[in-house]
Amino acid sequence: MSNEIQPYGSTVSNDPEERFENPGLPPHKPRKNDSKPGLKKLDSAIVTGVFSLSALASIAAVVLFFVLPDYTTLGNIRLGNLILGLGMAIGFGGIGFAAIYWAKALMNDEEMVEERHTSRTSPDAQAEAVAIMRQGIADSGVARRPFITAALGGALALVPLPFLVPLVANLGEEDGWNIGKLKKTMWGTGTRLMTDGPHDMSRPIKKDDVTIGSVFHVIPEGLNDLSHEEGYADEKAKAVVLLIRLDEADLKHPENSLDGIVAFSKICTHVGCPVALYEQQTHHLLCPCHQSTFDVSDGAKVVFGPAKRPLPQLPITVDEEGYLVAEGDFPEPVGPSYWERKK
Repeated sequence: MSNEIQPYGSTVSNDPEERFENPGLPPHKPRKNDSKPGLKKLDSAIVTGVFSLSALASIAAVVLFFVLPDYTTLGNIRLGNLILGLGMAIGFGGIGFAAIYWAKALMNDEEMVEERHTSRTSPDAQAEAVAIMRQGIADSGVARRPFITAALGGALALVPLPFLVPLVANLGEEDGWNIGKLKKTMWGTGTRLMTDGPHDMSRPIKKDDVTIGSVFHVIPEGLNDLSHEEGYADEKAKAVVLLIRLDEADLKHPENSLDGIVAFSKICTHVGCPVALYEQQTHHLLCPCHQSTFDVSDGAKVVFGPAKRPLPQLPITVDEEGYLVAEGDFPEPVGPSYWERKK
């Protein structure tokens, strides 16, 4: 196109073919292996080798998962996660790398131009697309390279195993298929409410110790006596409670409290994060993960956020010595709502 300024009133063509010269495609640069069959064989061996490495990594991760000691210590858990992570990384990464290398080094790399057309595909275009797909299959050399095909198939079949096998194995351990056990916690009739802390600092809570506006992080009596092997972490994750005392005048249902004292599960009903941010003026509990907000003065009902149901309330009373105790377990499952839907 000329750089000269057009005189006023002159007409400039809007046809791109008249205004711009078609530069065409750049000259094709052949690959080194196009003229050297030995290099092409080497590239084929590399692709086959990487697919095979992916398959071996997946198998190794699964085997090591069963060979390692029981996952009862933090060190073993970390080691197991590292091995499974490396197995999946090499497995999936190997498939991706080999597929790209296969396309770059072994498939046809001739430049092609496709003209723009209307959105509706004509029968001729459909037939052309089928022909292109067949050409791509022919270019990939699937039929002529059975070792690559076999290696790819093996890698694709084995790469999900490092993820699926531990998941299924863990579900099957120690009655792990029984989802109903998630509906029960350590709380029972007469279980004292204890302050959450180390064994030597945890203490039972008297009713008179809970003043209006105070908040206690609570665990069931006997929880600290459990070891990690006996399920300390699992039981605590289900049984932690937030104990709060409000003025009975602020409660919409004071009959569901013990002179204004209420106890709610700390486990958010959205995805199970700990709900522990209490705003005393509004009586709102906030989950820090996704901002679900619960109104303590109205049975911990959801007033904002993605949670779909209130926090379960622990029924409480007072024993003969004046200590707060549970009247039983939670009347409904704690934590994310999907556990409740598992029948």
